[in-house]
Amino acid sequence: MLERHYDRAGQDIGNIINLGHVNVQIDDQHVATRYYVTGLGLTRDPFLNTGAGNMWINVGMSQFHLPMGTPETLRGVIGLVAPNREALLDRLTHVRKALHGTKFDFRESNDCVETICPWGNRIAVHTPDEARFGRIALGMPYVRFDVRPDTAARIARFYREVLHAPSSVIKNGSGPEARVQVGEKQYFYFRETDAPEQPYDRHHVQIYVSDFSGPHRRLKELGLITMEANEYEYRFQDVIDLDSREVLFTIDHETRSQTNPMYGRPLVNRNPAQTNTDYRPGHDSMSWAMS
Repeated sequence: MLERHYDRAGQDIGNIINLGHVNVQIDDQHVATRYYVTGLGLTRDPFLNTGAGNMWINVGMSQFHLPMGTPETLRGVIGLVAPNREALLDRLTHVRKALHGTKFDFRESNDCVETICPWGNRIAVHTPDEARFGRIALGMPYVRFDVRPDTAARIARFYREVLHAPSSVIKNGSGPEARVQVGEKQYFYFRETDAPEQPYDRHHVQIYVSDFSGPHRRLKELGLITMEANEYEYRFQDVIDLDSREVLFTIDHETRSQTNPMYGRPLVNRNPAQTNTDYRPGHDSMSWAMS
């Protein structure tokens, strides 16, 4: 029998195994519905947080969490993958009038559809691309943060040594950026920029980790734990230089164990092409993965 050879390391993910959600506050659920559901074509979670105080928006295996409060803005770009760019552009065009007077906008580029949510968050929507995003047909493959110069390499080291996440420094058109793997074809990018650093307004990201106690032990030694939420979750905010203890970037990390009851929870994703006037039985839902 011919022996087969595989690159086993190519399937390694690292200790952070999933980017679960991005949380930013909003102040109007009607406006959020027009943008996230009608415009982007995503799905409000039908089971949890269905009231007026919070709304969860499903995007493949990840979510946006949108609690009511003073609006928050992530300092960077949230990357999504969704099929059918033409349909997306049509939906965004149709909601423009309803979102007049907000910060909403969008434009098409060669790489993606660049959108701005009604509160100023930048969300880039890409079409599925197996070489770039793996099997993701609908999902959240990255969050890219804007960071000050001379921080990318030190940020990569922090995630590599404290969170045990594969991390490296790569080059882009405007300069270096740290790339941190946070799931299967999911990444945090930290892109250096000369633009003035914006103040942190307490938005957060949520990750699942396999080795739950190891990073906790190291973060506690460094004095970085900000919340011991429960047996399945802790939080930290500051990403630091491991030698000088300089704070390089601040973003609240809601860090959950793989034993958290929410891990692997199936998410409902609707097919936004379905309408009551052009209905096709059996096509109500959409798979997050390529066939």
